[in-house]
Amino acid sequence: MATSIFRTSFVKGGKSLATEYLLQMKDVSKEYSGNRVLKGVNINIKAGEIHGLVGENGAGKSTLMNILFGMPVIHSTGGFGGDILIDGKIANPKSPRESMELGIGMVHQEFMLIPGFSITENIKLNREITKENLFSRILGPKMKTLDLKKMGQDSREALDKLGMSIDEWLPVAGLPVGYMQFIEIAREIDKDNLKLLVFDEPTAVLAESEADRFLKVVRKLSDMGIAILFISHRLDEIIEITDNITVLRDGEVVCNLATKDADVHKIAELMVGRKIENTNMDKTFIEETEDEDCILNIKDLYVDMPGEMVKGLNLNVRRGEILGIGGLGGQGKIGVANGIMGLYPTKGEILKDGKPLPLNQPRKALDSGVAFVTEDRRGVGLLLDDSIEHNIAISALQIKEKFLNKIVGIKMMDEKAVREHALSMIQELDIRCTGPKQLTRRLSGGNQQKVCIARALTLDPDIILVSEPTRGIDIGAKKIVLDLLVKLNKELGMTVIITSSELAELRSISDRIAIVFEGKLEGILAPNASDVDFGLMMAGEYGKEEVS
Repeated sequence: MATSIFRTSFVKGGKSLATEYLLQMKDVSKEYSGNRVLKGVNINIKAGEIHGLVGENGAGKSTLMNILFGMPVIHSTGGFGGDILIDGKIANPKSPRESMELGIGMVHQEFMLIPGFSITENIKLNREITKENLFSRILGPKMKTLDLKKMGQDSREALDKLGMSIDEWLPVAGLPVGYMQFIEIAREIDKDNLKLLVFDEPTAVLAESEADRFLKVVRKLSDMGIAILFISHRLDEIIEITDNITVLRDGEVVCNLATKDADVHKIAELMVGRKIENTNMDKTFIEETEDEDCILNIKDLYVDMPGEMVKGLNLNVRRGEILGIGGLGGQGKIGVANGIMGLYPTKGEILKDGKPLPLNQPRKALDSGVAFVTEDRRGVGLLLDDSIEHNIAISALQIKEKFLNKIVGIKMMDEKAVREHALSMIQELDIRCTGPKQLTRRLSGGNQQKVCIARALTLDPDIILVSEPTRGIDIGAKKIVLDLLVKLNKELGMTVIITSSELAELRSISDRIAIVFEGKLEGILAPNASDVDFGLMMAGEYGKEEVS
């Protein structure tokens, strides 16, 4: 283990004596298909500093980290503007390998460990230590063998720095999630030249006790002189652990401030405060009453969806409304619709029109008039290598047995009926395509989303659940999709439940907005409620000031 990060001329008491910044991101910008997702971002971090990066989903955090880590998606889409400086020198990494050579490490939200390997093998992956043997002396260095003893010693040293007493040769498979997180960190600090370590939502999968231990480790890394870039939706952790904070909103830095000058209230307001085009400001917000007409009653709902667990949520949905469901990433908002549809293990009680909706049975949910547009349209929602018309018809064929003819007692798909329906949907939803036989893979993101909605509508639902409807599509297409949901609600009287990470779009079309925090309903707000109220509710701090 090299000691470059312990240079006494550079670090004293864990904080940098130099005035120069270890990392500088200067005027960093990025466009995807003409859509500017980063707009002149500037961030400066000193050695030994813990720097928080916060912002709503879609604020640009992931794109910024992809740039810093030299990810291929950046360079295959035209690169980026601005410069990245390490120790005052322009670096601009073009690949993850270049980033690692510059001393940049990253612990991802989703673990990058190989389950079948031991802890040591994972820590030393691609940096294995070899030793000479008789064959290598004769046949060359390719015949060297692994120096397992030295690899184990290095791994033991890295684990000890993190206070982990676990055997370094245990297999990773079957270990608790918390241990995996620390193994990821051990792999990074075992690298010779580590200067900056990026954590992306590091405590999202950790229990409270594990999270506390993790934060102590982060402070220890800082005391070793390693700069930390800490990305989290948990604002209380940001306040607790960081020295300075950068707030991103809509691809721009809205504030750089010292943590000592911040609080959860202020950060939350900076994250969500924005000018929005809102067509809902003239709507009257009506408080819940016992005798109101509810199409859906959700009672004590638990959903075991990894990363988006629901933990005892209660929510009533009014007939004919557009209900928005919001909240920060990992708090459970995505799990609500997936649980209603039975796509993940669910318990509790769901009543539709006063009658129990069977749990964990997707087909029963569809039969009951509930349709779902998934957040993962490319992975789950669409048959990408099939035609538009078949994508639109497939669920109704399987669930409702629509578009079928009996020929000699055998049910056959009515190609003509499928084609006519697809043409009708294409016209009604303004799906921009060459025709119903075009493969959905070749459509733009916005038009792919319209095909997903067309498939749901073909089931003739009275409730449509739409999860992250504008994820990954451009600004113009976003408005078209949202306008379509409003049209379904107003013209067909359909109840729409829209889940989104973008508060602005929820406020633009919803009658009410339910905020989910730590798997439960934190509260319901009017779309024109203050940014402060939304920010506090999303951070789980709403109402605490009054209580205290």
